[in-house]
Amino acid sequence: MLPSIKKYCQNRIQEFDKISEERKEQLSILSQYLTKKYQENHTPKVIVICTHNSRRSHLGQTWLAVGADYFGLPILETYSGGTEATAFNPRAVAALKRVGFDIDTENETTTNPNYEIKWSKEMQPYIAFSTRYDEAPNPQNDFAAIMVCTDADEKCPIVLGMDLRLALPFKDPKAFDDTDLESQKYDERCEQIAREFLFVLNEVKI
Repeated sequence: MLPSIKKYCQNRIQEFDKISEERKEQLSILSQYLTKKYQENHTPKVIVICTHNSRRSHLGQTWLAVGADYFGLPILETYSGGTEATAFNPRAVAALKRVGFDIDTENETTTNPNYEIKWSKEMQPYIAFSTRYDEAPNPQNDFAAIMVCTDADEKCPIVLGMDLRLALPFKDPKAFDDTDLESQKYDERCEQIAREFLFVLNEVKI
């Protein structure tokens, strides 16, 4: 793991006390789901869903994957999707770059670029792009659906094929686009999502 990413994870783990007890109870539901899948010798699948699949869902998907790697867990398949497809927002990409992720794309000027994300020199790139939650490559059955915005939770009353649905809303940094607080608010949201999903994975028992 790249030193900057490892250090970032360590710093977020030191902040678990910033998570409210009520929030921890919700996060622990996902921990228990992952624990059960691992103990049954199944590969857990988690899809993080928000309306446009552009910011919070991508951050969530990425930090679940990184956290599983950090804690040395078996394979965890992570996905993201929206009620509609747009693009992985460049501001969210920039927030991950500021953390220290190695991110590359060959088609940044297209409507919906593919981003190659790496947090370890040895790993194959983690491909991120925007898609609907019910379209490939997202899973169609036996997965946990994590709703990270209230709007997506309300617009997706039924997510077919899931065996866990959990609402974990995060405030949308989009509200600060093109303001002096833009980078700060995206960084804050990245930190919160990393902190909470690292908490989830730290609680997993295998």
